[in-house]
Amino acid sequence: MSTPDTPPSSLDAALRRLQAGKDLWASLPIREKIQLLLAVRANLQRVAPHWVDLSAAAKQLDPTSPWVGEEWVLGPWALAGGINGYLDTLTALAEGRVPAPGRVRTRPDGQVIVQVFPSNHFDRLLLSGISVDVWMQPGVTEATLGDHVATLYRTPRPRGQVALVLSAGNVNAIAPLDVLSMLYGRGHVVILKLNPVNDYLGPVLEETFAPFIERGFLELVHGGAGVGGYLAAHDAVDAIHITGSARTHDAIVFGPGPDGAERKRLNQPVLAKPITSELGGVSPTIVVPGPWSDADIRFQAEHIATMKLHNSGCNCIACQVLVLPEAWEGTGRLLTAVRTLMRGLPPRVAWYRGCSERQQAVVAAHPDAEIFERGPTPRTLVTGLDPEAADETCFREEVFGPVLGQTSLPGVSPAGFLAGAVRFVNDRVQGTLGATLLVHPETARELGPALEQAVADLRYGSVGINAWCSAAFVVAQAPWGASPGHALNDIQSGAGFVHNTCMLERVDKSVVRGSFYPFPRSWLHGDPAILPRPPWFVTSRTARTTAERVAAFAFDPGWRHLPGIFASALIG
Repeated sequence: MSTPDTPPSSLDAALRRLQAGKDLWASLPIREKIQLLLAVRANLQRVAPHWVDLSAAAKQLDPTSPWVGEEWVLGPWALAGGINGYLDTLTALAEGRVPAPGRVRTRPDGQVIVQVFPSNHFDRLLLSGISVDVWMQPGVTEATLGDHVATLYRTPRPRGQVALVLSAGNVNAIAPLDVLSMLYGRGHVVILKLNPVNDYLGPVLEETFAPFIERGFLELVHGGAGVGGYLAAHDAVDAIHITGSARTHDAIVFGPGPDGAERKRLNQPVLAKPITSELGGVSPTIVVPGPWSDADIRFQAEHIATMKLHNSGCNCIACQVLVLPEAWEGTGRLLTAVRTLMRGLPPRVAWYRGCSERQQAVVAAHPDAEIFERGPTPRTLVTGLDPEAADETCFREEVFGPVLGQTSLPGVSPAGFLAGAVRFVNDRVQGTLGATLLVHPETARELGPALEQAVADLRYGSVGINAWCSAAFVVAQAPWGASPGHALNDIQSGAGFVHNTCMLERVDKSVVRGSFYPFPRSWLHGDPAILPRPPWFVTSRTARTTAERVAAFAFDPGWRHLPGIFASALIG
């Protein structure tokens, strides 16, 4: 049941409190901002089990299911990681240092790449084999990089601003992480409207963020589109950030109905305030042909199934289009393995509103779709999609549920196929939030610079190489958002980046790399990664325990947590 809408009088009062506190927040010493974060992290540790219990119940998960681990990962763990990332950066700033990211290099074309993860020994152990690079926009050089880091804290800022955060309802860390991004990344105080889907978390977030609420830096309100529209138009709101759909974005920016559609066509917004957004889209996974063994097929099929079925497919970054090589002998084997997993995994509820209707629309368009379970929203696989079909729903509309489409492309060589696949997803697939590449290490070596060029050519805000690009959401140091440069009336997957605890500016994309092999096969192939089946895999048997233990580490980092984490992960 949703919380009743916050009435206009209470909304006005909340905005008055924020207006009164905005300048204090803007001028608050960094060390006081650090103390507020430490207090929030302590609160989070206390409320985390209740948070997860509420989330699991709302998504109709058996409390003993390994899939409850998803709620630890996408709730308290992700938020604690964001807090810790900001603490690292703010500590450097408080000591008078420009925060120093990791290794910096420059591509032959002059584009600067900054490694932001791993940043310490714990990162290298807990997410072994995973790294995140931030690719900067053209014009940033190694010599000028420092000019594009945390400038908010090195520039006089006499007045604060009030930001409205309109949050998504599918992943429960989105709202608090967006709040932190506005507070610490942009220097705004925040009024947060929770999505009606997950506004049951209101009391949990109020308890977690009590230090900010008590100081007049944060307000939480409830309601649907009416409340959101009232706040967006309010004179006391200076800036807006939305996570949700492009339709909601367009209604705010251009107004609803036919008049709004006409203003969108003319690119004549009615909103005169800055707005940033993360709006999802159709995320592709490209499989590059190579010498995959049967074990590789099995593991990467689990990877693909996870990219689709995690959170019942209700992720803005869920794989929706699987792009396979037409002539590769592994295509049939991989599809068979994915099909087996989609059929054999235990049933779960596709809990997000509209899932059933969207799945039925895909099946109506593709009567030959494979359906793997009973229920209102069964897992569905649609193979053999025509890559030339201009109106293919699976390419153009985000299904936001457990529906996976597959298409095949030609290409005699891995390089030829990859170049064609990049053109296809750039030109034919809606959205620019994230894309994932799966490529065998031998093939990667064969591709050489062509692989990095493919990453450069992909017009996405996050790109994963042998790692689901959604890792850029969980790794808080990574900027998270759409590929930059969209016009307001063609917003695609949004504008601007959040998270980004390193506070890098003029960002082009985040690039996540992972090991092609799980431990211990990684060592047999000369890869030092020690990450077994990751706890976010839908096939992990110990996901709940492992994720809970990693969250405990994030609340209070220390070596004592590691034995329990490794013991759980290794049998997952």
